[in-house]
Amino acid sequence: MVVQRLADDSADSSERAGWLVDLSNRLGEVGRWEEALAAIEEAVTIRRQLARDRPAAFLPDLATALNNQSGRLGEVGRWEEALAAIEEAVTIRRQLARDRPDVFLPNLAGSLNNQSVYLAKLGRREEALAATDEAAGVDRQLAQDRPAAFLPDLAGALNNQSGRLAELGRWEEALAAGEEAVTIRRQLAQDRPAVFLPDLAGALNNQSNRLGDLRRREKALAVIEQAVGIYRQLVQDRPAVFLPDLATALNNQSGRLAELGRWEEVLAAGEEAVTIRRQLARDRPAAFLSDLATALNNLADKLSRLNRGAEASAMREEANAAIGALAQLPAGRANDEADG
Repeated sequence: MVVQRLADDSADSSERAGWLVDLSNRLGEVGRWEEALAAIEEAVTIRRQLARDRPAAFLPDLATALNNQSGRLGEVGRWEEALAAIEEAVTIRRQLARDRPDVFLPNLAGSLNNQSVYLAKLGRREEALAATDEAAGVDRQLAQDRPAAFLPDLAGALNNQSGRLAELGRWEEALAAGEEAVTIRRQLAQDRPAVFLPDLAGALNNQSNRLGDLRRREKALAVIEQAVGIYRQLVQDRPAVFLPDLATALNNQSGRLAELGRWEEVLAAGEEAVTIRRQLARDRPAAFLSDLATALNNLADKLSRLNRGAEASAMREEANAAIGALAQLPAGRANDEADG
């Protein structure tokens, strides 16, 4: 990779760190998660030293590297470390935003959103909501002044806020936030589909869940079917990136179909989700064994309702084996991600 050679050839520490950040982003885009993490960790080490010597010049760069490091750690299921990295980034960016809000408020909002995600992963729901509420407030203010630049960020914050509200049982507020996110992202995807279709699919998946929470079942199914269709399209071009999202959407589609008693379609969607997650768990067990267990147990529940007990038992045994395998992984690598 050309970026790797540029990083290796760079004699200047700041320049090398910049190339490593770029390299990490590119590796992450093609699903090479462990290599992406190694590159960003080296960049953080370099930038931490530079920031110690010249904080005014290099603290912003350190915060960026920490923000990216947090994302890479999350991709491999290391949630506690991901949270520690993003909390350091938030602390730095809050300080920077106090001194120069016009420059650093957008960065602070982005880090707060990421912090909310990892707090939620670790079950710290009230703190997660507080972080995403702050992010949404900042992004709304920014989008009023510069909508073209900040509407995508506002939609992301609203989508996260919807999830956090739902985790606390605040269903109507969760749906309202999710629907606002979908409205924004649908318009963005119409104008720039290559950039914003993935975001729209994610918002639709979330909206379907919120509609399901409120027992608006037909609409919930229609919305998740839109999300599945978008993810199928995205997987054709970038399977390493979007197969996990397709599996989640299929798992949710299976649940929506079950609520309407459409059992043949239920099983087809559930089995496809299991097939995808088996493949993902083979390649990246720390990140996907938990998701595989979720999909297997969901499918087992559907099979039990159809009086196919032997198949259901086999699925549950496989799910238990996946959880057992997850527990045997080295400390810090296990993932307790819930199905979304």
